[in-house]
Amino acid sequence: MGNFQIAVCQMEVLESKEKNLEKAQNLICEASSNGADIVVLPEMFNCPYNNNFFPQYAEEFSGITTKLLSKLAKEQKIYIIGGSIPEREGEKIYNTSYIFDRNGELLNRHRKVHLFDVDIEDGIKFNESDILDYGNNVTVIETEFCKIGIAICYDMRFPELMKLMALKGAEIIIVPAAFNMTTGPAHWHYLSKVRALDNQVYFVTASPSRNLDSSYVAYGHSLIIDPWGNIISEAGIEEEIIYGYIDLERVKKIRQELPLLKHMRTDIYKIDELFID
Repeated sequence: MGNFQIAVCQMEVLESKEKNLEKAQNLICEASSNGADIVVLPEMFNCPYNNNFFPQYAEEFSGITTKLLSKLAKEQKIYIIGGSIPEREGEKIYNTSYIFDRNGELLNRHRKVHLFDVDIEDGIKFNESDILDYGNNVTVIETEFCKIGIAICYDMRFPELMKLMALKGAEIIIVPAAFNMTTGPAHWHYLSKVRALDNQVYFVTASPSRNLDSSYVAYGHSLIIDPWGNIISEAGIEEEIIYGYIDLERVKKIRQELPLLKHMRTDIYKIDELFID
């Protein structure tokens, strides 16, 4: 299948997990009713993005959030890229995205590989690693459409990880992300466009909406970008759903005409293929 529709739910995240899940359900159902084949939620969509909340909101795989996403994927017959949530496994907590297929089956999960530990003068200070643990996998899923790479927020700043996804066959890379009001205006659009361009993929970012009452204010501006770097859909700062048609023939055409992946000089440099099947 060469054409299908993807929807990004830029939702407002509140302090109530129950309200967040209700909101996510409503947005997913609306996106499905409008013809979306794949629906994407934002980073930490069931939990405020704050270290103090992560342990309190953390769930094991069989928790209320994953059960809801599985149920909705099966009922709506869609793929759901479940943004991310705090995932508990034993004594550890991860920033994890769960991915469900049209039958409600878990396709895979991505645990955030690069944790957001920054201290920007006159800007943001945050240390995810105070609470969260590191993921260790390059995550690429198989669908009837194509292979899709999944990463989370800070992961998108690392071109090596994105390139490994492309080398594993990804034609779309989806990144639930919560850039803030320091890094968002400075880097969000540039990074998203460059990652689409240097991997010749559709690059999809899903942000929470901007909540000025939150302890962490997200930038918003969720994006769907084509492999030539064109923005085909962009959200504002409020809660909304954006849609984009994915044309896989466009990916193939661009990769044939400008064959970046074929022109890599692996005799001079090489990205570690440890995770490539």
